[in-house]
Amino acid sequence: MDNLRRLSRLAVVLVGVTIVAVAALALFVVWPETLTDLFGVVITLVVVIAGIRVAGGIARSIVPSYDVAEVAVEGPITRDGGGGGPLPSRPNSASADDLVEQIDRANDDGSVDALLVKLNTPGGEVVPSDDIRLAADRFDGPTIAYTTDTCASGGYWIASGCDELWAREGSIVGSIGVIGSRLNASELADRIGLDYEQFTAGEYKDAGLPLKELDDDDRAYLQGIVDEYYDHFVDRVSEGRDLDPDAVRETEARIYLGARAHDLGLVDELGTREDVEAAIADRLGRDEVTVEAFEPDRPLVQRMGASAERVAYALGAGIAGVADEREFRLRTERP
Repeated sequence: MDNLRRLSRLAVVLVGVTIVAVAALALFVVWPETLTDLFGVVITLVVVIAGIRVAGGIARSIVPSYDVAEVAVEGPITRDGGGGGPLPSRPNSASADDLVEQIDRANDDGSVDALLVKLNTPGGEVVPSDDIRLAADRFDGPTIAYTTDTCASGGYWIASGCDELWAREGSIVGSIGVIGSRLNASELADRIGLDYEQFTAGEYKDAGLPLKELDDDDRAYLQGIVDEYYDHFVDRVSEGRDLDPDAVRETEARIYLGARAHDLGLVDELGTREDVEAAIADRLGRDEVTVEAFEPDRPLVQRMGASAERVAYALGAGIAGVADEREFRLRTERP
C-alpha cells in the first residue's frame, strides 16, 4: 500500500513536470523569435522548478501520504477553548467544537483509515467532553486513544468512545467523577454590609448563587444534579470500556498510574507511541502507517486572535481565576 502511494505520487509529479516543461519550451524557446536561446533556457528552468513545487502539492492533495489522522485533546476541555468570555481565558485549553470538526473532517477524508486520539487532559466541562466522545464513537474505522501524561475525568470520558485506550506505565489515568462548585460569598457580603435580594420565578432559580446562603434544600437539589451526571458518566464508561458499573463506582474517582489502571481494566494496553502505531498498522494489515495531525481549520485572523488571547491571559489570569467561580459550575476536571 505504501509503495503504491509513493509510485502514484511520483507519477503525478512526473506528469505535472512534463506538462509544465513542454509548455515552458513552447512559450519561451520555440515560439518567440527575438529572445536568445540562453534567456529562453533560463526562463524554462525557472518555470520547471516552480512547476515541480506545484506538481508536488497537487500530488500530495490527490494522493495523500497519510492513512491515520491524529487529533490532540490537550489541556482543560471547554466548549470553545475558553476564548468566548470577556475575561482572559486559560491558554492551551481544548476546544470541543474544534475537535469535533477535526474528527468529522478525518471521517470524511477518504485517505484516513484510522483515528488516533491523543489525550493529555485533566478533564473539563461535561457536555463538551461528551461531544468529543460521540464524534470519536461515530468515526468509521478503528479509533485508538493514547495518553502520555494525563487522561483524567473528561479525558477518560472521551476514551470511552474509542475502541482502545493505551497509556504509559507512569501515566495518570482515572478520576471518574463529577465536580459541582460554587463560591460562597454570603459571609463576606454581611461583613461589608451588602444585602442580597433576588426576584425569581421558580423555587430553585437562584440556587447556587454566591451571595445566597445555601440551605439544605438547595444543597440536596444541586447534589442531585451532580449525582445524575455521575450516573451518566458511569454508564458511558461501563458501556464504552465494557466494564461492570459497580467496578467503575468502586474506583471512587481515584487516579491511578498507568500500570495499575491496566491491572484494573481501565487501560487496554501499555506502550510507547511507536507501539501504538505498530498496533494500528497491524489492525489495518499493513507494515506501517503514516500519521497526519489534524488541526483546527481556522482563518489567519482567528489564529492571530488566539495569540493575543494568550498575552491577555498572562496579564489577567488572576482576575479570570476569581471570576470563574462566580456561580455554581459542573465539570469533570480534576483540580
